[in-house]
Amino acid sequence: MRTGSESDRVRELQARLRQIGHFGRNPTGYYGSVTADSVRSFQAKRGLATTGSTDETTWQRLLAMTRTPTAEELRPPTERPLATPDKRCLTGRVLCVSKSSRTLAWMIDGRVVSAMDVRFGSEYTPTREGEFEVFWKSRDHVSTLYDTPMPYALFFSGGQAVHYSADFAANGYGGASHGCVNVRDKKKVAALFDQVKNGDKVVVFR
Repeated sequence: MRTGSESDRVRELQARLRQIGHFGRNPTGYYGSVTADSVRSFQAKRGLATTGSTDETTWQRLLAMTRTPTAEELRPPTERPLATPDKRCLTGRVLCVSKSSRTLAWMIDGRVVSAMDVRFGSEYTPTREGEFEVFWKSRDHVSTLYDTPMPYALFFSGGQAVHYSADFAANGYGGASHGCVNVRDKKKVAALFDQVKNGDKVVVFR
């Protein structure tokens, strides 16, 4: 496994590294710079070659020091607690997006179906707040403005959409979107994409 890898095995690697204090985030399944740095730290402490890639020697040493991760360790709902839902989220089918908790809750009639970490636009390209509707779904979307992939895009306000971000998966909150609601868990947003319909409500609030 190395930078650019994306798989359930990477997710397990991250969860095992987290068990022994070498990975300070929730597993994402994406092997980015943060994961490479964590592996490098683990390798250095064990006297292994500090490549940042996970070879068989590194993997076996990690297996010997850790236990099989639980389902909760592999796929925690969110990095931070969910916010109290805005009252507009409590009826119908709603993507309930909290800027303060940096979470998205997919809710149906007041019940949380799934939840995921999200990030937003910068101060120069802020994510709009308010009540919207999903008006277009695009599974393999590529931004015509920025020429960047936006998989599983759920558009709700002009060019702003909820979508998967490989950059968010790799680099966490060190970056920002151009106004979209970025999701870093690819499997979760893929499942969300399949469930959400055009016309479903989107509420973005503080």
